[in-house]
Amino acid sequence: MNTNRWRTVDIVVTAVLGAAFGVVFWAWSALWEGPANALPLPARGILYGVWLIPALLGPLVVRKPGAGVFCELVAATVATFFGSPWGLTTVLYGVLQGMAGEAAFAATGYRVWRLPTALAGGALAGAAAALLDVTLYYADTSAGWQAVYAALLVVSSALLAGLGSWALTRSLAQTGVLDPFPSGRERAAV
Repeated sequence: MNTNRWRTVDIVVTAVLGAAFGVVFWAWSALWEGPANALPLPARGILYGVWLIPALLGPLVVRKPGAGVFCELVAATVATFFGSPWGLTTVLYGVLQGMAGEAAFAATGYRVWRLPTALAGGALAGAAAALLDVTLYYADTSAGWQAVYAALLVVSSALLAGLGSWALTRSLAQTGVLDPFPSGRERAAV
């Protein structure tokens, strides 16, 4: 049996996770453009990792190639439909951040689903986001500013997206809701 083959339940759950985080993204963007503005850039980069959670949560839950891209893309698309302040650029971010986050799992041949892999995926997704941001929005800032911003994004993404997604997956597995997935069936062994 091909364990990389997507089942209907894999597609539905990944899409639902992505849609739920699309709503979170929409709300988070209101905070980012509003109250979080009190925290000056580049320091605001410490909050960035929230946008990268689906890129790690999708693969950690369903454990299929493409889950990070699919989950992050759905989240970005839903956020765009709800009125993302960045418009269709949000969808581009979703694809690239999903690919970067998923790269850590791909590097293990989609066989290792532990915390270090999730942290690496978060860091990679953060690096992709930083590259996009400094290219599209902050190209006129100094190299030192860009380096600080990128470092904060990478750390934030490793912790909020990597560690956060790993912890969320473990918590969901403990409830039994993930029993149809390998991530849920591991709970007895954890």
